[in-house]
Amino acid sequence: MTAKRSFPIGFLAIVLMVTSPALGQWEQFGGPQQDFKVKSGGLASEWPDEGPKQLWSRELGEGYSGILVDEDVLYTMGREGEEEFVIAVSAADGKTLWQQNYKSPTKDGHVKEFGEGPRGTPAIDGDRIYSIGVSGKMHCLDRESGKVLWSHDLWEEYEGTFLNHGYSSSPFIYGDTVIALVGGKGHAVVAFDKKSGKEVWKGLDFANSYSTPKLIKVDGENHLICFMASEVISINPRDGTLFWSFEHKNRWGQNICQPIYGDDDMVFITSVDTAGSKGLKLTRKGEKFDVEEVWSNRKVAVHHSNAIRVDDYVYTSSGGQGPGLFFAVNAKTGDMAYRKRGFSKATLLMADDKFILLDEDGKLGLVRATPEKFEILTQAKVLERVSWTVPTLVGTKLYLRDKTKMIALELGSKAYASAESGEKSAS
Repeated sequence: MTAKRSFPIGFLAIVLMVTSPALGQWEQFGGPQQDFKVKSGGLASEWPDEGPKQLWSRELGEGYSGILVDEDVLYTMGREGEEEFVIAVSAADGKTLWQQNYKSPTKDGHVKEFGEGPRGTPAIDGDRIYSIGVSGKMHCLDRESGKVLWSHDLWEEYEGTFLNHGYSSSPFIYGDTVIALVGGKGHAVVAFDKKSGKEVWKGLDFANSYSTPKLIKVDGENHLICFMASEVISINPRDGTLFWSFEHKNRWGQNICQPIYGDDDMVFITSVDTAGSKGLKLTRKGEKFDVEEVWSNRKVAVHHSNAIRVDDYVYTSSGGQGPGLFFAVNAKTGDMAYRKRGFSKATLLMADDKFILLDEDGKLGLVRATPEKFEILTQAKVLERVSWTVPTLVGTKLYLRDKTKMIALELGSKAYASAESGEKSAS
């Protein structure tokens, strides 16, 4: 392994609290609350014809890993030849602060059509960063230097579920542990001590898929929802014991989109093929939890996009086998309010009352979506195909990547107001 460093990083270590993350940061997959929502006042409602102001652009190396933000530093992953890397870059100018490379050859059977770069997103906790690469290699790194503190090979050590599109789940921090989906008999989920890397607990017999664990609270009890290859399960994150499971199969074993949980105790799950989407109702009965299917809708079949719930509706994007469609679906009934064209298959986040969409062709859009309407406010081509990574927004700065490049954009209304003022003065 080699660590490349340009200059030291000066920043405060912010301790990630799962139940109350630091505002203005993006330290895990899905953002501060794992719901792809962020508070950000002052976004422009319209962009120039050429798109939002670009602050910088840089080549990154192949991959789809999400971009984390802490203070003035960005973290993500990429690939160069037979090596993967975790990288820290300056949020101000995109320059490399450090880069930790390690050998990560893909295994026989890996589908090379979509590349060999990492899919999972790292997680920040205090002075450390945790990552899992495309071939199941897990690392704990020092955040300031990139030095490897401990590592595991989830596929070799545990004989974890081999995935022909590569390991894609992101690590999840809970208390003093970092939890990883592994797959297999007796070790479907494994928790490691954050500091030492020693195994704390492991258990269950489910095959892994491509989704990332999500923490929810049901009647005051913490549940970690894990979307496995043939079912969605909920476990106690303290010890890995099973609360409940519900079968959700498709012919590919590809359950990717992270489940959504609402205050009404409804769980929304969706995947490819004829499995489509389902609404599950959770009920506590004494020490046990029951799960019941309330509705099923095969027309809403989401592949590897994400989904966001706002009030009673879930908003998401699909495509791949047909035209790209944006859906609004009632989380309680499964009724579809609409499906709209305008973007190819897209990932999305919500900032205040608007959605920011990035489709796989590199088109960025600002959308106002409600159950009654889908309104494209502004859009522009900003990246190349394939752009499959969920956007990251902190304040008014948007960080995006396609398969090989990362860019930073300014979405604040003040930036465009200043430009317009300058143009008027010049005239």
